[in-house]
Amino acid sequence: MNKSGPIVIIEDDVDDQDILTEIFNELNYDNKLIFFGDSIKALEYLTDTAIEPFLVLSDINMPKLNGMELREKVHNNEDLRLKSIPYLFFSTCAEQKHVIDAYSRSIQGFFVKPGNYDKLKMVIVKIVEYWKECESPNYIKNAQ
Repeated sequence: MNKSGPIVIIEDDVDDQDILTEIFNELNYDNKLIFFGDSIKALEYLTDTAIEPFLVLSDINMPKLNGMELREKVHNNEDLRLKSIPYLFFSTCAEQKHVIDAYSRSIQGFFVKPGNYDKLKMVIVKIVEYWKECESPNYIKNAQ
């Protein structure tokens, strides 16, 4: 996991993109934000670029390729799997079926977007701070 890498946000709702941009600007993290409103373009970016993102936050309800299908393709891609990129779902609701499906695909987290700005900001802080502290196979401090 590249802690200084960009945060990839796969979200087709422009209003949600704007709110997340505002929150990340307020929080002043050094990570660049990269938004995709189309999950197929997000998959192309993840597979075709040498850049190693810090996190992927993905909506579930997406046109063309939904979040579950996208996660499956990312998880089945050995090159992406070896990059140890935390992949989290960030959805407006949590149906039990979606949560079970997500964890069966080795998702690293499933979060419901709070309707309140301050609560959403607190969730973002918890997510980013957790993953900033977490170690991954490719970026162990003092590795020999």
